[in-house]
Amino acid sequence: MVIQFLIDNPLFMLFLIAAIGYPLGRIKIRGSSLGVAAVLFVGLAIGALDPNLKLPDVLYQLGLVVFVYTIGLSSGPGFFASLRRKGLRDNLFIAVMLMLATGLTIVIYGALRLTPALTAGMYAGSLTNTPALANVLDYIENYTPQTEIDQLLVEPVVGYSLTYPMGVIGMILGISLMQRLWKVDYTREARSLPESEAGKPLQGRTVHITAPEAAQATIEELVQQQGWDVIFGRLQHRGHVSLSNGQSRFEMGDLVSVIGSPEELDVVTAYLGKVSDEQLEFDRSLLDHRRVFVSNPRVVGHRLRDLNLPQHFGALVTRLRRGDVDFLPHEDTVLQPGDRVRVVAPRTHMDAVSAFFGDSYRSLSEIDFMTFSLGLALGLLLGLIPIPLPSGMTLRLGLAGGPLIVAMVLGRLGRTGPLVWSLPYSANLTLRQVGLILFLAGVGTRSGYAFVTTLTQGQGAAIFLAGASITFSVALATLWVGHQFLKIPMGLLIGMLSGLQTQPAVLGFALEQADNELPNIGYAAVYPTATIAKILVAQLLVVVLW
Repeated sequence: MVIQFLIDNPLFMLFLIAAIGYPLGRIKIRGSSLGVAAVLFVGLAIGALDPNLKLPDVLYQLGLVVFVYTIGLSSGPGFFASLRRKGLRDNLFIAVMLMLATGLTIVIYGALRLTPALTAGMYAGSLTNTPALANVLDYIENYTPQTEIDQLLVEPVVGYSLTYPMGVIGMILGISLMQRLWKVDYTREARSLPESEAGKPLQGRTVHITAPEAAQATIEELVQQQGWDVIFGRLQHRGHVSLSNGQSRFEMGDLVSVIGSPEELDVVTAYLGKVSDEQLEFDRSLLDHRRVFVSNPRVVGHRLRDLNLPQHFGALVTRLRRGDVDFLPHEDTVLQPGDRVRVVAPRTHMDAVSAFFGDSYRSLSEIDFMTFSLGLALGLLLGLIPIPLPSGMTLRLGLAGGPLIVAMVLGRLGRTGPLVWSLPYSANLTLRQVGLILFLAGVGTRSGYAFVTTLTQGQGAAIFLAGASITFSVALATLWVGHQFLKIPMGLLIGMLSGLQTQPAVLGFALEQADNELPNIGYAAVYPTATIAKILVAQLLVVVLW
């Protein structure tokens, strides 16, 4: 009776799974927790009770596209920036790890004497790539005799359903094991990275100019010559306080406020003079400071230099807070909705500056569904386009790949004319969480019954263990080589591992562990490569092993 009630009321089942899974994921055992990934396991348990206990496909698909799209929007700038740093190395590294998974799959194929179709399904499941499974099924439908289609279409699904759950669990276990073995401190690790990867704590300091060389060039020239990454704010010159600019020159006895990381401030202070007991930022007689929200659509997506704040308002942005992280703003910094900027300006201009940026919390809670829906539509369209490949195969990026790639591009653009593609930080996190829960609950109920039934039939146990060995071996190899030999920060690396696995559940767990945005950057940096590579390899396994 209870099972039939759940079958007849899928929305009730969805929220029941979320209500049970979410608090379970908050329970910590020896410092680790499953996080939102626990929703998947509750879905598996409920789905195993009856073959008809499945959430509608549209819920799973909606959750998937919303999740990957919001990830793409927030990670796009970081992804394209990573290509200028170590993106090529990272993607080659992930490609090598996928070659390891392919080699293990072929060895297991020979040892267990599996069919090519079952092997391809096992590969797709152990690396949790649904588009790869879909392309295998598409290839079988188009390139096998009609009399064999029915049987061959079952085999990849069986292999996939047996190995998929451990494809998630194995990665989570690998992360839990290695972070405990290495005693990873994600917070300290993130603070050691450049501001482009994770914000460092910022401080303000007033410096007394006592060094003669400080007066030999303008502030702009000094910054370029010395390579300082700081912001100069108030300047007290001959008793008069004003905002500094690039053309300002120091004189002996001047006081200047400087904002930056503690390490940078020490370097600047040693060059210019000494720390002053007087703190200019506390002098608000002429110049005031205020934190304001960036909510004006006409400001969002523009670089700070294009806003001409010094010319229009005599104002200077000295800090930028995005989410829970403070960044040092530069001329090329692009503003996003929901940013909080600290502005220094004449007291008489402060209200005008606040109005210019918007400073409306209510506006930040509103989502521009026109651009959000248009971006998703473009992503879904890209995912549907067949890309012809050699040997008559076709490649589709699917529901995950298409929206992710479009979102990364749009996130990098920020805006196109009047269209603002970015989402407020809080709105992005909320949509991301909702999408992930829909996805996990849908996948769990869809796989639960097939997982239990196929596990007890024929080679089910052997295939299950084989898939688990592929997943766990790839997880350990990726983490070991990446962290110990390539010296990739663990926060980025577990995001890259999630991207290799193309698995939002693992990414959700990684985000819970790191408690910062580094896993998102690692995920987005390698996800496109991993998705395309696994789709190709899964089809090639059928073709080559046939």
